[in-house]
Amino acid sequence: MFSVTALGEVLIDFTDSGISANGQKLFERNPGGAPANVLVALQRLGHKTAFIGKVGNDMHGEFLRQTIVDNGINVEGLISDSKYFTTLAFVALDEQGDRSFSFARKPGADTQLRAEELPKDVIANSKVFHVGSLSLTDEPARSATLEALKLAEAAGCVMSYDPNYRDSLWTSAEAASKQMRSLIPYMDLVKISAEECPLLTDFTEPADAAKALLDAGVSVVVVTLDADGAFVATNEGSQLVESFRVEAVDTTGAGDSFWGGFLAAFCESGKKPSEVSLKEAAEFARFGNAVASLCVRTRGAIPAMPERDAVEAILAE
Repeated sequence: MFSVTALGEVLIDFTDSGISANGQKLFERNPGGAPANVLVALQRLGHKTAFIGKVGNDMHGEFLRQTIVDNGINVEGLISDSKYFTTLAFVALDEQGDRSFSFARKPGADTQLRAEELPKDVIANSKVFHVGSLSLTDEPARSATLEALKLAEAAGCVMSYDPNYRDSLWTSAEAASKQMRSLIPYMDLVKISAEECPLLTDFTEPADAAKALLDAGVSVVVVTLDADGAFVATNEGSQLVESFRVEAVDTTGAGDSFWGGFLAAFCESGKKPSEVSLKEAAEFARFGNAVASLCVRTRGAIPAMPERDAVEAILAE
């Protein structure tokens, strides 16, 4: 049994790495992609995971496959396709470590996953099934995502969602909102950023957005607030869970590391989503905050995911 199976993008983050001797910008190749980041976080916290997605049959795809294998993630559902190039993201960092993205994805291999390529046995053998929204931007990956959700729902999986909005990958904010909202009826656990509140709901305030998602049937909602922590809501109420204050070097993967920690704590609780109390949800978020506080101290996403002993040391301080 897999604790968590995730479907979506695994890609190369070419991260801003200074200036060359010739005065040209340098980029460092780092493995990334939100669903893959979440799984690596979970693996390093001691959980068995599986990835479903597609890369190109090229040097970057081979590198990503090896990275996933090296991190102990099941790759039965990772397809290498010679027809499409592995998706690339160029990441620029500002002085605070915050990032902006430029994608090479027209089309990228991650958008070309087909429904008939889904590993049904892997999905059926999962406690939690996790998706983002980038697999909804283009066909055939959109239809594959919806089919995977139907299979996971039929198998009784707990459904997890982090939209991970990237405006440059959508034709418009309206198109993104429509597709992103289409997954909410499936979901038990949802994490969104403050920026995503009006995209997933009709509200901009985290408390209002969280209530709207709860009213739509979600059991636990988390709105991440960057350095301010995480706003957690269940049908019992809501509260802010403060972050662990650190000097951020690179925030790439921060939200993914948080959600990996949150899902790890959820899985370890043995609770059904509907049974999770507000206090427990806040404890899951605190664990996630500790994971994220370690992730942002190091460059890259997957390379920065911390081991469990480091997380427990932060929690014990």
